[in-house]
Amino acid sequence: MQTFWIGERRVGPEAPAFIIAELAWAHDGDLDKAIRIAQGAAAAGADAFSIHVTHLPDYMVRHYGNPDTVSAGKPTSAIYDYLDKINLGFEQVEALVEATRNMGLAVCLMPNDFASLHFCEGLNPDAYVLAPACFVEHDFVEAIGQAGRPVILRIGGATLGEIEGTVNRLRAAGADRLLLLHGFQTYPTRLEETNLRVMPLLSRLFNCPVGLADHLDGGDALAQVIPPLALAVGAVAIEKHITWDRAEQGEDFESALDPAQFATFVRYVRAAQTALGVEAMPPFSADVQKYRQVARKRVVAACDIPAGTVLQPEHLVCKRSDEGASPEERPYLIGQVTAVDLAQDAPVTQAVLIRTQEVMA
Repeated sequence: MQTFWIGERRVGPEAPAFIIAELAWAHDGDLDKAIRIAQGAAAAGADAFSIHVTHLPDYMVRHYGNPDTVSAGKPTSAIYDYLDKINLGFEQVEALVEATRNMGLAVCLMPNDFASLHFCEGLNPDAYVLAPACFVEHDFVEAIGQAGRPVILRIGGATLGEIEGTVNRLRAAGADRLLLLHGFQTYPTRLEETNLRVMPLLSRLFNCPVGLADHLDGGDALAQVIPPLALAVGAVAIEKHITWDRAEQGEDFESALDPAQFATFVRYVRAAQTALGVEAMPPFSADVQKYRQVARKRVVAACDIPAGTVLQPEHLVCKRSDEGASPEERPYLIGQVTAVDLAQDAPVTQAVLIRTQEVMA
C-alpha cells in the first residue's frame, strides 16, 4: 500500500496516524474565530486543517431548502441566505490558509465548485478534499485530478460504483496519491452507522489507504473513544470536526470537539496507535525482560535436603522464587549430589551441587 506525503506528514500504513481537524462552517463567517479554531487544532496536536471553500452562486440555487443541510436550530426557509451570511469570502480564506500554514498544519482545501477550485489553485494547498456530492460531476473530478495534488475522498453516501469511477478518473487525470475517508454527517451520525469493519474492504477494493471521517456526537464521550478503534482495522487517518466552543452551538457543532476535547482526542489516537504496535514479534524490551525475571518459576527444594543427597524427583519443586535453576533444567538436576544442606524452598542451582568430577573422585 502506497505511503505518500501531505505537506510535511507521511500518510500510509507505516506512518503515524494522520489527524485532520475539519473546520467546515464552524467559523460562522468570522475570520478571527476561524483562526482561533486553527490555533486550537495546532495546539491539540492535529496534523492538518480542512477548510471548505465555496463560491455560493456556483454551488447552490437560491431556492434550495433542504433542512438537513444545516445544524439544528438554524434557518431552513432561506438556507442560501443563511450560508451566504456565514460563508468566508476568498480573501478571508486566503488569510486563513496563510495563518494555518504558519502554525505548521497541513492545509487541506475542499473546493465545492469550479470558481472555488480555480481560486484554491493559487493557494498551493497540501491536498484537496473531494466531497461525495461531486463524484458524479466528472469534469470537476478530472480537474481536481489534473492539479496533481494528493486527494482526500470523502466517500460517505457514495456507492461502490461511484467510488470506483471517481478513483479511476482521478488516477487517469494524474492523481496517484489518494486517501479514502469513510463516514458521513447527519448532525450527528448515529453510532450504528459507523461500521468500522468495512474499511479494510474499501482499502482492498480500491488499493488506497483508508481513514475515518468521524461524525459522532461531540458531546458524547464515545466521540473520543470510538474513532481510535479504526486504527485496529487499518485506518491511517482520522478526521474530526472542531469548533471553538460547543456551548455556543455554532454551525456544525453537533459532531465537533472544542480545542480541549480535541487535544484529548489526539492523545487517545496516539495512545491507541502505540498500543497496537506492529505485526511482528519484536526483541524483548527491558520491561519484558524484567517481567520474565519476576514472574517465572525457579527450582527449589521441596523439603529439607541434607548434604550428600542424591537428588530424586520428589526433592525438587518449581515455585516462583528470586533464585533457582530454570524449570527446564530440572531433569538434569535429578541424580546429582547436594554439596550443602538445603532447607525447604532453598534455591537449587549447580552452585549447591557436587561437580560431576568430584563425585567420580
